[in-house]
Amino acid sequence: MEKPLTEWNKMQAHQIYDDFDADLFDRRVEAKKLFNEFNKTTDDEPERRQEIMRKLFKKVGERVYMEPNFTCEFGKNISLGNDLYINFGCTMLDCGQISVGNNTLIGPNVSMYSANHSLDAQERIEGALIPEPITIGNRVWIGGGSIILSGVSIGDDTVIGAGSVVTKDIPAGVVAAGNPCKVIRPITAADKVGFKKS
Repeated sequence: MEKPLTEWNKMQAHQIYDDFDADLFDRRVEAKKLFNEFNKTTDDEPERRQEIMRKLFKKVGERVYMEPNFTCEFGKNISLGNDLYINFGCTMLDCGQISVGNNTLIGPNVSMYSANHSLDAQERIEGALIPEPITIGNRVWIGGGSIILSGVSIGDDTVIGAGSVVTKDIPAGVVAAGNPCKVIRPITAADKVGFKKS
């Protein structure tokens, strides 16, 4: 007879789970210890920051620069690519998997919520939670104050305008903004500003 899945394993399988489970509480406490430790570091401690990120996250790539006052739920459901910049005050509620691609910029006070509580009040107060992944592609720029909701994918090379609430998938190569966030137009060669790195 198969053993029943733990609440953590249900979460990993994106199944409804009990958000009030004691093991999940302990995992949140461990994540808080790590991100609080990270938030106390300074710019002249890059190796210490990398060490903490490697402990906190499921995967962290090369040249990931994250400003302090970062918060998350578990950390172990977050995968970060290479050459990322995560600005001040980022929050990632990672009951669902959160994946961020390479060369992506995340503006200040961006929040990603991969959790979805049950709409039914009784189920909700009993702890029913539905995890859905968030996937952010390569070379994406997410403007400050944006909120990315559960189950959303954002395609490569896309720009999300500041203050947007992203409730549905956004394709690659576009400017999108608003509440709810909608595609405004494609990004084209006309958007180049003539910058060349010296």
